[in-house]
Amino acid sequence: MRLVAYQPDIAANLGAMIRICACMGVPLDVIEPCGFPLGTKTLRRAAMDYAMKAEILRHDDWTAFRRTQEGRLILLTTRGDVDLPALRLRPGDAIMVGRESAGVPGAVAGACDVRAALPMPGGGRSLNVAVAAGMALYEAMRQGAIASDHEAVGPLDAPRPLG
Repeated sequence: MRLVAYQPDIAANLGAMIRICACMGVPLDVIEPCGFPLGTKTLRRAAMDYAMKAEILRHDDWTAFRRTQEGRLILLTTRGDVDLPALRLRPGDAIMVGRESAGVPGAVAGACDVRAALPMPGGGRSLNVAVAAGMALYEAMRQGAIASDHEAVGPLDAPRPLG
């Protein structure tokens, strides 16, 4: 399982995604160019010490990323064809989030294997990209696509007591 950030616009959001990936034990692919200078100082400020704990791979552009990408590429988008919790996630999947300002271009969306959405029963237009990434990775862990100390609970499983 991987998280992919397509040309992020906001350093603080990329910092949050780095922290999420470090905590979840998931590599992060950053497809450049970014909307801010992506350097050690920027990463250190945005991600604190988590930048040193996360596996971060930088790609010069979409083409460079595609040469290295394996497994299914799942685009997290408000225009998804399937709700993410209904999708059976697998360890080799990569979940991609788009730019905060514009998502991804049509050609990039068309190259993805799956376009998935997070349900928003409150009726909002969209979630912050880092929040959505964290929710998607948590769903992957819940389904067992990311190793966890806890037993996966599928959507049809009975609730478990907290104790």
